[in-house]
Amino acid sequence: MYLYSLARGAKTFDVRSGFTLAEVLAALTIGAMVLVAVLGVYSRAQQSATAILQKLDKRQLPQAVLQLIAEDLDKIIAPSADTTISVVNKHEKGFATAKLRIVKSINDRRNEQRTFEEIVWQANVDTDVNSLVLYRSHTGMIPEDKLLDENRENWERRYSFVPICSGMTNFRIQVPRGEVLQDRWTSSVLPPGIVVTISFAEPFQTVSGTLDVPEESKIVRTIAIDRTRRIGFEMFSTEEDEINEQTKSTFKQSKQPK
Repeated sequence: MYLYSLARGAKTFDVRSGFTLAEVLAALTIGAMVLVAVLGVYSRAQQSATAILQKLDKRQLPQAVLQLIAEDLDKIIAPSADTTISVVNKHEKGFATAKLRIVKSINDRRNEQRTFEEIVWQANVDTDVNSLVLYRSHTGMIPEDKLLDENRENWERRYSFVPICSGMTNFRIQVPRGEVLQDRWTSSVLPPGIVVTISFAEPFQTVSGTLDVPEESKIVRTIAIDRTRRIGFEMFSTEEDEINEQTKSTFKQSKQPK
């Protein structure tokens, strides 16, 4: 920049240094390149972190769901209570779904049977995302969460099912009977246990037209019913025990006077 001033009849020039337009454009270009590189690194790091969290959720979520079902069975089933369990499996829009119903009943003063507590686990197809949504329902004479139940609206009281998780692609509950797994149980007698299968893997279509997931992606848990029941034990003697008994018997006979 050049400034012209007149002082005492003499001409003086004041020269001040600055950036040219080319230098400013070059600096802006370099800054933009650095910013794009930093944002790219941050984006890749965020994507990696999200992928890791998704993998952790896929592993932890099924275990959490299975634990909730086991806790419901432990909580509601007691040897002295009149409790029934029903299991129904079916295919809905190709997906394997199941319904578990646990009912505890009591007799009132008139000796009439009333439902004290009822818990239902079931999965239904969500057509928007083409997967299963797992629901849980709790009803009975005593609210599970008194504060929550008191603040519910009337329509919420009539619809007791609460969504637990979504994105499920396989949900089965079976009853073991020897080496066979039964898909249906409606007996008044409690089953020895239930086998719950859960998966969030990508399904494939089978020859029969239903949807299934790879066996290695299925998470299975066997839950025993009424762990407090009495179990009889029988001790079996080994060959070594029989030899020891024979030795003792021979030794006793040799000690006897002839």
